Amino acid sequence: MSELESIFNRIVKEYSERLYWHVRRMVGCHEDADDLLQEIFLKIWTALPSFRGEAQLYTWVWRIATNETLNHLRKERVRAALRFASADDLGARKIEGDPYFNGTAAQRELWKSVARLPQKQRQVFVMRWWDELSYEEISAITGTSVGALKASYHIAQEKIKLNLSDSEVSK
Repeated sequence: MSELESIFNRIVKEYSERLYWHVRRMVGCHEDADDLLQEIFLKIWTALPSFRGEAQLYTWVWRIATNETLNHLRKERVRAALRFASADDLGARKIEGDPYFNGTAAQRELWKSVARLPQKQRQVFVMRWWDELSYEEISAITGTSVGALKASYHIAQEKIKLNLSDSEVSK
C-alpha cells in the first residue's frame, strides 16, 4: 500500500462518522448525506496529492466536505426554483419523510427549523452546535471572520427559537 493510500485510509477511518453527521445535519436526510459522503471522499482522494500541510488535515477535510455540501444545497435551491418550490420547505419535508430519522418529535422540529435557515447560518449553526467546533476552527474552514460567525450563529439561534415557538403554537 502506498503512503497516499495509507493516509487516505486513515482519513476515511478517522473522519467518516463525523463527516456523515456534519453533512446529514446540513442536508437533512440520510440518502443525500450518504451520496455526498461518497463524493466528498472521492474529492479528498483526488486532492490528496496536492495537500501541502499548510492547514491542519482536519480543517482541510472539513473545508472540502463543507464546500461539497454547500454546492449540493445550491443545486437543490436552483432545482426547487425551477419547480417554483421553496428549497427551505423542501429540506424540511425531506426531514419529515426521512425513514432513517430516529429522534424525538422535538428533535425533528429542531432539524426542520435548521433546514429552513439560510445556508451560511445553517452552516455556522451546524458546525458550532452539533459539531462543537470553536469559532476559530469554523473561521479556518470557511474563511469567515470570527465576529461574522458569532453574529450569524446568534441570528440562527434566534430564528430557530422563533420557528420552534411558532411550531408549538400551531399544534
